[in-house]
Amino acid sequence: MARSSGAHSEDHRARGSRLGFRVDAQTKRAVERAAALERRNLTDFCVTALTAAARQTLERHESLALSEADRRAFFEALVHPPKPNARLSRALRAGRRRVET
Repeated sequence: MARSSGAHSEDHRARGSRLGFRVDAQTKRAVERAAALERRNLTDFCVTALTAAARQTLERHESLALSEADRRAFFEALVHPPKPNARLSRALRAGRRRVET
């Protein structure tokens, strides 16, 4: 039977990849109960919960939280950057020589 709705075929394409894992019976019962309480099927509940957990983890690892003192030091360094020391100047000159040759 052909799908008549574009939304259904988009959902099908979006969920084309599979994840498979096993859980203990107690975990399965808890997840099934939670899905039922939200009146959602098990797959939809699991995909939504898994996606939310993944986004939270990515956000935690991809963001940077600074203390007020660290924030001030960071912006001070941006506005008034320190002058390069001798070692950094030598490294820049050596890098330029490598690029030029």
